[in-house]
Amino acid sequence: MICLAAMVADLSGKWTGVLKTPDGEDVTLTYTIKVDGDKLTGTAQAKGNTVTINEGQINGSDFTFKITDTEGVVIPHSGKFYSEADSVSMNIDYNGTKMHTTLKRDK
Repeated sequence: MICLAAMVADLSGKWTGVLKTPDGEDVTLTYTIKVDGDKLTGTAQAKGNTVTINEGQINGSDFTFKITDTEGVVIPHSGKFYSEADSVSMNIDYNGTKMHTTLKRDK
């Protein structure tokens, strides 16, 4: 049980990656994540805008959360944390458009 808690705690921190949108635009994403038990909180940043992570949950290495962008669109996220690679695989659903990115820890 202690090993699992240590693995989940490793998700806390700053993560960055590039999301390729359906129209071919590369958007740099930055997430600052804090894990407390099974709750995930923090912020997300893209295109100079910072928003709050809402409804964040973590279960082992799997997690989900939502953000609301500056136009009021709620964007569900789901992902998996890979501690051995220090990376996150992230799925993003923007108004029914499904996108995927990989995040690396910002050191």
